[in-house]
Amino acid sequence: MNQAGTAATDYAVVIPTLGRPSLAACLEALAAADPPPERVVLVDDRPLHRCDALPVRIPAALRDRTETVPGCAAGPAAARNSGWRAAPETTWVVFLDDDVVPGPCWAADLAADLAAAGPRTAGVTARITVPLPPDRRPTDWERNTAGLTQARWITADMAYRRTALQAVGGFDERFPRAYREDADLALRVIAAGWTLAPGRRRTTHPVRPADRWISVRLQAGNADDVLMARRHGRDWWSRAGARRGRLPGHLAVTAAGAAALLCAAAGRHRPAGVCAALWLAGTAEFGWARIAPGPRTRAEITTMLLTSAAIPPVATGHWLRGLVRHRRVAPHRPPDAVRPAPPT
Repeated sequence: MNQAGTAATDYAVVIPTLGRPSLAACLEALAAADPPPERVVLVDDRPLHRCDALPVRIPAALRDRTETVPGCAAGPAAARNSGWRAAPETTWVVFLDDDVVPGPCWAADLAADLAAAGPRTAGVTARITVPLPPDRRPTDWERNTAGLTQARWITADMAYRRTALQAVGGFDERFPRAYREDADLALRVIAAGWTLAPGRRRTTHPVRPADRWISVRLQAGNADDVLMARRHGRDWWSRAGARRGRLPGHLAVTAAGAAALLCAAAGRHRPAGVCAALWLAGTAEFGWARIAPGPRTRAEITTMLLTSAAIPPVATGHWLRGLVRHRRVAPHRPPDAVRPAPPT
């Protein structure tokens, strides 16, 4: 590759991590790449009181190329900002999650992705693959993870041009979870006059182990959806290619359940019965919508019944919390359109 091409495609890999066991497989895949990355930045996002080293063995091929910086437990958005700012000399920053496995041709395909990027291309996505069980229907959690294959700008493997990150200020650190922070960044980058392009490199995102209540904890993302609406308007869903979800139904089911309890407490038994029937019907419909496409094992059915009753009020609570927390957030005002100069 000529010198100009090398300058246009040099990159650093940034991986925010809590030290999960999956990090080892990610690093091994990078070490096996031909060629391996020139620089890897691990952002240790564990709490500051964790003074021990990350519990991972860095492969020999990456040992002299890897730097660990503190993330201070501020969340993935802040960790990614710390990571890309720690490698100021590179043209591109490739963000990876610590639970992905880059494919065997990843390095060569990434180089082709970056070389093909035009001067106004801010970012290039990867093609995400989620392996599912071949001998049975996937569980609700497995289907949830498989949805990542349709995510438009997922930072499980996303390359961004450094000048684009600088132009928009990087990730918005008000997003505390690995949720919507990637869509927010992409919408701001596009509003600033850049484009985003699909790439050809492939990365596998295995389904990580999860307990019975993972779907309930994920409802915290409803607060982040409020922030997205405040920043980008109510139509952000369509512009980001995001699924709308079932929040309106969760609000209705929760309202019916609350009304049933209030009417019962007031001695109004007939209205209480009507509201309880509406709550039960809504909960049953939601539960069956999650049970029907799955393996329908006893454990899966039990999990779906329990969590389908818990999710609507939890989702409603997080949505209300988001309305309060983000009530003063101003809409995003894009800077003047960026007109980057062609590389020399």
